[in-house]
Amino acid sequence: MSPTMHLAQQPEADDLLGRSPLAAIVGMLLDQQVPMEWAFTGPYTIAQRMGTDDLDAAQIAAYDPDAFAELLRQKPAVHRYPGSMAKRVQQLCQYLVDHYDGDASAVWRDVETGEELLERLKALPGFGEQKAKIFLALLGKQFGVRPKGWREAAGGYGEDGVHRSVADITGPESLAEVRAYKQQKRSAAKAAKDS
Repeated sequence: MSPTMHLAQQPEADDLLGRSPLAAIVGMLLDQQVPMEWAFTGPYTIAQRMGTDDLDAAQIAAYDPDAFAELLRQKPAVHRYPGSMAKRVQQLCQYLVDHYDGDASAVWRDVETGEELLERLKALPGFGEQKAKIFLALLGKQFGVRPKGWREAAGGYGEDGVHRSVADITGPESLAEVRAYKQQKRSAAKAAKDS
């Protein structure tokens, strides 16, 4: 059974995230410089505009780049930077086709350790260290993907009982707690910079 997600804060989009590993990875990729709900609604919007109920890595990778960018650009746009994000989504999907036969869940299916999974996630186009750790924590906390040492590999995002990232959002209350944590971090960083 797929997990119940609350990242898009929209039932159909959250349902897709819970049942489609590719949608979850694409949502995580889109989660930068836009509100989280906007990012995680993106995979559902892309699927709808492609006329399908799920995402297919091979289909996206093979899509004409200009047409795919236009798909993301349509109003409402999938991202604040639809052109560059369309390119990133296609690069990610091409990588999944080349390395995992287009099966996003194969990224974590046979890993034995959290470190191994972290390395695989960091190898994904568009996934730096922090994004990889957050996604690893999301996999562990909400998808039950828990190879040995996964919490340690996810760093602070893997800790139990914290509200630091999308990995910790299970409803409106935890969303508010994550937002408060991020705001507190931004304020502390600004204060440190100003002093």
